[in-house]
Amino acid sequence: MPARKDLKTILIIGSGPITIGQAAEFDYSGTQAVKALRREGYRVVLVNSNPATIMTDPALADATYIEPLRLEFLEKIVARERPDALLPTLGGQTALNLAMELCEAGVLERYGVELIGANYAAIKKGEDREQFQAAMKKIGLDVPRGLMVSSLEEGLAFAREVGYPVIVRPSFTLGGSGGGVAASEEELRELLGRGLRLSPVHTALVEESILGWKEYELEVMRDHADTVVIITSIENIDPMGVHTGDSITVAPAQTLTDVEYQKMRDAAKDIIREIGVDTGGSNIQFAVDPKTGRLVVIEMNPRVSRSSALASKATGYPIAKIAALLAVGYRLDELPNDITKKTPASFEPTIDYVVTKIPRFAFEKFRTLPNTAGGFSDRLGTQMKSVGEVMAIGRTFKESFMKALRSLEFDVSADVAGLSVPELERLLVPNPKRIFAVLELLKRGTPAEEIAAATSIDRWFLYHFKEIASEMERLEAASPSELSAAELYALKRKGLSDAQIAAGVGLEEVEIREKRHAAGLRPVYKTVDTCAAEFEAYTPYHYSAYEVEDEVSDKEGPSVAILGSGPIRIGQGVEFDYSAVHAVWALQEAGYTTLMVNSNPETVSTDYDTADKLYFEPLTAEDVLEILERERPDGVIVQLGGQTPLKLARALEAAGQPIWGTSPASIHAAEDREAFNRLAAELGIPQPAGAVAANEREALEHARRLGYPLMVRPSYVLGGRAMQVVQDEDELKAYLSQVYAELASKPTILLDAYLDGAIEIDVDALADGERVVVAGVMEHVERAGVHSGDSATVLPPVTLPEEAVETVRDYTRKLARALDVRGLLNVQYAYKDGTVYVLEANPRASRTVPFVSKAVGHPLAKYAALISAGKTLEELGFVEDPEPGFYSVKEVTVPWLKFPGVVPWLGPEMRSTGESMGLDHDPYLAYYRAQLGAGHILPLAGRVRFIDADSELINAYREAGFETSEGDDYDLLVCLSPQAELRRAIELGRPYFTTREGALWGLEAVRRARNAGLEPRPLQVWHT
Repeated sequence: MPARKDLKTILIIGSGPITIGQAAEFDYSGTQAVKALRREGYRVVLVNSNPATIMTDPALADATYIEPLRLEFLEKIVARERPDALLPTLGGQTALNLAMELCEAGVLERYGVELIGANYAAIKKGEDREQFQAAMKKIGLDVPRGLMVSSLEEGLAFAREVGYPVIVRPSFTLGGSGGGVAASEEELRELLGRGLRLSPVHTALVEESILGWKEYELEVMRDHADTVVIITSIENIDPMGVHTGDSITVAPAQTLTDVEYQKMRDAAKDIIREIGVDTGGSNIQFAVDPKTGRLVVIEMNPRVSRSSALASKATGYPIAKIAALLAVGYRLDELPNDITKKTPASFEPTIDYVVTKIPRFAFEKFRTLPNTAGGFSDRLGTQMKSVGEVMAIGRTFKESFMKALRSLEFDVSADVAGLSVPELERLLVPNPKRIFAVLELLKRGTPAEEIAAATSIDRWFLYHFKEIASEMERLEAASPSELSAAELYALKRKGLSDAQIAAGVGLEEVEIREKRHAAGLRPVYKTVDTCAAEFEAYTPYHYSAYEVEDEVSDKEGPSVAILGSGPIRIGQGVEFDYSAVHAVWALQEAGYTTLMVNSNPETVSTDYDTADKLYFEPLTAEDVLEILERERPDGVIVQLGGQTPLKLARALEAAGQPIWGTSPASIHAAEDREAFNRLAAELGIPQPAGAVAANEREALEHARRLGYPLMVRPSYVLGGRAMQVVQDEDELKAYLSQVYAELASKPTILLDAYLDGAIEIDVDALADGERVVVAGVMEHVERAGVHSGDSATVLPPVTLPEEAVETVRDYTRKLARALDVRGLLNVQYAYKDGTVYVLEANPRASRTVPFVSKAVGHPLAKYAALISAGKTLEELGFVEDPEPGFYSVKEVTVPWLKFPGVVPWLGPEMRSTGESMGLDHDPYLAYYRAQLGAGHILPLAGRVRFIDADSELINAYREAGFETSEGDDYDLLVCLSPQAELRRAIELGRPYFTTREGALWGLEAVRRARNAGLEPRPLQVWHT
C-alpha cells in the first residue's frame, strides 16, 4: 500500500548528547529518516538537545527544536505542533524511554498522536526483561536462566541458587549502564545496588553466567504484511562477557554452520513477530555454547540500534530509511533498492566481502583521576566503555581486519613488543590491548589452542591471526632484497600496510611504496552493491582490494575529495563529521562531484547517498594517496575533519595533491609553537610566557626558568590529550614519567605560564585571504584550566567587557590575515587583569562550528568549503560579524558512570563525549535549558551540600532560599575539590558543581527559572 495520507506531521525524537552507548549512529539514523519522510511529503518536527549533529541542522526538518529531552518540554512541543504521529525508534534508548513516558502520562492520547514504527505493547514487551523472557518461553526459545529483581535481597538469593558468576542487566539503561559480571556476593552487592539505582524503573535482571559463549546479532526488518528480511548477521570475536559495543565484530558471521545460521534466522523471525514490531527494524542478540551448540536469546531492541548503522554501512541497505517508510505504511516489496534500482527492499542483501568493526577506547582520559574503587581498571565487561569505532571492508577476513586495525589511529602506544610472555598473558583478559597481545603471543609461538583456552576466542579467528603473525615474524627475519613482487602482492592481499611491511624489513614506508608501484601493484576498488555483483550498482560506494577488476567509473566534470575525521574519540567527535557533510552539500550545489573518504560507520558522512562517491577506507597516507591518484580530483579538503586529515596534509602536498583552502604551511605555522610565538610577537598580541622542550631534561630546565604553576602538554595533540596543570617540579616529573611516557610519538613538550582565574574565550572566524568575519565570540563559564571542550560556553559573552571583545575581534583578524587563512579559523584566548592573551590558533574547523552555526544562523562549514573552492565572503553574502538577538549556551556530558570509582573532576584534558544547547533571550535561562538538556536537573529549591566552598558562595545560596546540608541528604552538591562525595552524587543521579563559576551561574539560572515559562521554540523561529 502507498504511504498513509491521514498523517501530515510526524514527530521524531533524537537521542540527546552523544555519550558512550548512544553516539553518532543515531544522528545518522535520524537524518536518514527525516530526509526520507520529507521526500514523501510529510512535515517533520524534530526534537533533540544536541547541537553537534546534522540531525539538528535547521535545513533538515521543517521544525527543529533544540530543547531538553524531558517530558514537560515534549508535551509543550506536542501541544504547539499537533503532530499526527510519533516515530520513537530512531533516537536510541533515550527516545524510546521518552515515548513510553509520553504514552503513560496520557500526552499522546490527549493530543491524538499515534505511535508508529513500534507500538506501546511491542516496546514494553521488547524492553521489559521479564516480559521478554516470558515471550521467548512462549514461542519455545531458550533464554539464560534469570530473575527480574527490585531489591538487593532478591538478587542475592537468586545468585545463591544458580551460583556465581552472575550477570546483572539493569532495565531500560543505555549501553549496559550499571550492568556487569559479579563473581562473588561482595561484587554483586555493589553491582546490583548500583544497577537498581540507575534503572529508571529500579529493576534489574540477574542471570546465570554464559561467559565465554559465542555472541551473534541479527538485524531484522518486518512490514505490516508480515514480510521479514534478515539484513545481515554479525559475529562478535570477543565472546560473551564483553559488551557487543566493545567487541571486535565481523559481518557476515564466519563460524556458524548453515544449520546453525538457519536456526538463528528462524528464531529471529519468530521473535520479531511475537514482540509485535510490524513496521520497522530490530536488533536481536543470541549466544551459542561452543561446546554443546545450545542457542539462547539474549535481548532484542525494538528500534534502530547502534549495530543498525554498522549493518547499513556493511551491506548498503539503509535500515533507518526503510524503517521510517515502513512506519508510514509502505511494504518492503514496494520500496526500491537505491543501489541496484532493480531489486526491492524485500530482497535480502548478499555480500561477497568481509566487514570488521573495531572499537576505540579513551581509558587514558580517566586513568589519572582520583578513584574511589581502589584504582582505575581498563577491564572490559557487559557495560559498554568504547567511545567510537572503525569499520573496514576487505575481500577476506584477514584483509578486512588489518585495514580496520590501522584505521584506529592510535595516539597512545599499543606497542606490546617489549613485554615478556607472562606480561602478555596477563593482557589476555578482556581489555583494549588484548588483540595486540594475542598477535604478539602468536608471533612468539604460543599455540592458538592455549590462547583459545585463555580467551574463549574461536579458533577460526585465532588461526587467521596466526597467519598474520607468521607473516610479520617472517618479515622481521627477511632482508629487503628478499621481498619480491609476488611476495609483496601476497602481503598486500592479507591487508598489511606499506608501513608494517617497511617496519618488518627495515625500510622506510616510502621505499615500500616505490617498490610496490614499480612492480605495478596498486589496489583496485570494488563496489558495495547489496547483491554480490548479481545486479549493477548505481551508487558508487567503494572499498579497496588487491585484485584485478576495478569497478570505479571515471568522474565527469570538476571534483573535490573531502577527508573525514575517522573514528569518534574524545576531542574529535561528530562535530567534525557535521563540517565534512556540510562541505559535501555546498560543493555539490556548486557543481562539483564530491568524494568522501572515511572509516567511521556511525556517521552521516559515510551514508551512501551523502557524497557522490564514498570510499570506506583507513585515513592513512597510503590509503588516501591511492584513492587520490586513482580519482585525480581538482582539489582536496583537509581542514574540516579535525586533526586526522591535517596530519596527512604535508604528505599529500608533497605527493603533488592539490590541497584547497588554507595551505599546509600556514597550518604548520599555527600549530608549531615556536613559529606561532614569533608570529604573535610580530603582531603585538600578548601570550602567556612559555617555552618548547624537545625532551624531559629540557622541560625541567624551562620550568625552573618560567616558574610554577605551569600548563604542560605535548605538541600536536587532540582534545587536550596529556594536558595538565603542574604546581611544582615533583608534579612535572610525575607528569613526564607517567602521562607523557605513554605517548608513542614522543612529540615536543609545551610549557606555558598558567593564568589562574582567567576567563577563557573561544572564537570561530571565516577568512577568504582578504576579508575576515568573526562569526562568534564565546565566553567560557568555567575558569581557565578547564579544557574548552569541557566548559560551558555562552554566545555572545555576558561578563566580558566590550573593549575586551573588540580586542579579541581585532586580534583574530590580524591572525587570520597573517596566516593567510582561507576558510575557518578557531582562536582561543584568555582574559585576565584587563589583558587579552592568545593561547592558540587553529586554521581549521573546530568542535564549536556546529554550535556557532546554529547560534548565529549561518552554515559556517558550507561557507568554508566554498571559500576553499575560490569563492569570496562577499560572493557568499557574509561580510558582517553576526549579532544574534538571543543567547546560546553549550553544556557538556561526561561518561563518568562508565568508569567505576572515577571522581568527576574537570581539568585541562578533555573528557566530555557530547553536548547540549540551550537558547533563550536570557543568558541564564539559556544556561538552565542547556543544563536540563545535558541531564543536569538543577533543583529550584531544597538542600545543598557544600564541600570546600567559601562563605560568600554558601550565603548566596541561602539568600536564594536554599537550605544547607551537612550529610547525605541533599538535592545539590557543590564540591570544589576532587572528593569521593562527587562519585557518590554521580551514582545517585544527583546534580553537582565542581567549580565556583558553575555554581554561581547555576544559582542565578535557578532564580530566574523559578518564574519562567520556558516555552520551546524551533530553531527556524529563533532566526526569523
